[in-house]
Amino acid sequence: MLVGHFTERPWQDPKTGLMGSNQVDLKTSNSLYDPEVGAQLYNRYLDEKVYGEEVGFDALMMNEHHSTPFCMGGVVNTEAFILTRILKKAKIILLGNVLPLWEDPLWLAEALAMADMISGGRMVTGWVRGGGRESVSHNAPPTINRERFEEAHQFIVKAWTTPGPWRWEGKHFQYRYVNPWARPLQQPHPQIWIPSTVSVETVKWCARNHLPVVLLATKLEPTKQSFQLYHDTAAEEGYTSGTQNIAYLFKVHADETEELGEQAGRRYLSGVSNPFLEGNEGTVNQALIQLPGHTSRTSQKLAATAFGPAGRFGTNRRSYEDQAKDLTIISGTPKTVIPKVRHVLEFLRPGSIFFWDGDGSMTHDDQMRSMRLMGQEIIPAAREIGKELGLKSSFDVNDGTGYDQAAWKASQARQAAKA
Repeated sequence: MLVGHFTERPWQDPKTGLMGSNQVDLKTSNSLYDPEVGAQLYNRYLDEKVYGEEVGFDALMMNEHHSTPFCMGGVVNTEAFILTRILKKAKIILLGNVLPLWEDPLWLAEALAMADMISGGRMVTGWVRGGGRESVSHNAPPTINRERFEEAHQFIVKAWTTPGPWRWEGKHFQYRYVNPWARPLQQPHPQIWIPSTVSVETVKWCARNHLPVVLLATKLEPTKQSFQLYHDTAAEEGYTSGTQNIAYLFKVHADETEELGEQAGRRYLSGVSNPFLEGNEGTVNQALIQLPGHTSRTSQKLAATAFGPAGRFGTNRRSYEDQAKDLTIISGTPKTVIPKVRHVLEFLRPGSIFFWDGDGSMTHDDQMRSMRLMGQEIIPAAREIGKELGLKSSFDVNDGTGYDQAAWKASQARQAAKA
């Protein structure tokens, strides 16, 4: 099992009046942005990632959003590329680059290949289609969002795996000469993971393309249904998927006392408005979730059940007590957190998990206490539970072939020695 860490790297500045307020997506002017505060926060979040490796996390995950204060990762590659040279063991997981926004996916293929080499082959690349805010803020037509996403994916994989030079004459991208000199250290290419919030199309697309899917803090029952949809689609495609094909991100915070755990847990809900953080949604900009052609009606209906009774985009915030009860938020001492983590693992059976921590209005001290306790008690316990349940990640078992990764690498080494 792989155990990773994630935080949205939220904007935190009480002077702006944004903390805990009911904001509308894409309605906040950057006139409130203070670069001095931004500089401090960026370095704080990078320091926390480095500490994450020190305490024993297998991976550090980062994401990307645009024109919004709830996520400072407007260019996730910048943060990831800094960490490639600093971190020594942990995998760096990008979930991910917004492919429909890239006018030149060849440039992206080259950049990620370089980062993979500098990291020593510890990069996990990930693609996202982006939400309405990305389409609007970067003038990307929503009706061709999925088409551009899928074509860019196909192009980058070919650029990494097919010796050049060659031409590419696609619907959305055309190249007369493709021959990138930089190629990834990992062969045939770095793993590609796809995050989702129970989109039917995305889950099926991942299964058809043998790509692991990561469900993002959705409620347990819809998440389990989505994972089953993946397994069913894989069976239709003629292969057997397993724990190596599915991963789950959920909000977990550890603290020294139950009182401190509750205080920090409540801070998930008192940061800047975040439509992906249940209970902290603010007021949704309806124009952004109704963009023509961006999301199918089927996926909209499923997503409406995934984040609680008010739906993912409900304006009525759920209380901390309600979310703690259904394990939307897990916060407390290791003694009380570990049994709840076990329940999630037994119910969903993911091969990789990520603890979403340090978010909302949590302080640096909140995050560092939690990570220390996770390293001392929760990460080892999660690994033992994963071993007991037979939960293996895509680094244990190949997500496409089902072969044991260690045995496959040993076989490759023997063949190379004979040659």
